Amino acid sequence: MQSAVQRAIETMWKHYGEPISLSDLADSAILSRFYFSRVFRQVTGTSPGRFLSAIRLHQAKGLLRESELSVTEISYQVGYNSPGTFTTRFTRSVGMSPTRYRDCARLEDFGPAPEPPAPDPRRGTVVGTVRLADVVPLGRVYVGAFGGPIPEGLPASCDVLGSEGLRFQLNAIPDGTWYIRVASVASVASVASVAGAGAGAGAGAGPRPGADRRMLVGTCPAVAVQSGRVVELDITLREAEVFDLPVLFALPELDGREDRRVMAAA
Repeated sequence: MQSAVQRAIETMWKHYGEPISLSDLADSAILSRFYFSRVFRQVTGTSPGRFLSAIRLHQAKGLLRESELSVTEISYQVGYNSPGTFTTRFTRSVGMSPTRYRDCARLEDFGPAPEPPAPDPRRGTVVGTVRLADVVPLGRVYVGAFGGPIPEGLPASCDVLGSEGLRFQLNAIPDGTWYIRVASVASVASVASVAGAGAGAGAGAGPRPGADRRMLVGTCPAVAVQSGRVVELDITLREAEVFDLPVLFALPELDGREDRRVMAAA
């Protein structure tokens, strides 16, 4: 069924600016609507509608960085009928308004890296190690706890890892079910080098932060967090693939303008 879901996701990326119904996506997957929805959630961890919304907001981020289109024009271009609805969803998912995001991206200033919260015995903790699957992160590695499978909005807890080690600790997480997600980027050159060495890089068909960089992601099944308890995880950081949801919350390494990133790499 993965090939059916892949056809549907490719349809989303190709036609995100157009009205797309569940029937349209099921037809592209050559499945019934009911069966398609169930299979899609099994493969991706979320619904077709949520995946499409994430793609639209991901594409809007790129247009805000790289084009001179107004926020209203961008909202229509990525498939929204209401600029107000677009702005509300963008702000909730990215952590800032479209206008502020554009300003931060162009100034390449998203502020300091988020500070991990202090341990709290009244809440839960998730610790673990990020393992590298034949990739070399270009900058910092971000780890966050999110309320859903899409890495959007502000995480309930976070950690920022540097070159000194890939051991993380997420403190003060409220009781409940949480999705731990890891994000970073790698240069095209490093990905090509690893692939050329026969190390088996990812499919390379997933969301990308720009022509000069490849998105790196790490995922794991949802975890149950309880106060006073510690959950231990191992998460593999790999190149994003077609089934991976775009990272929507704003990060400096992902969201700087592409033209400046290319100049810096030259």
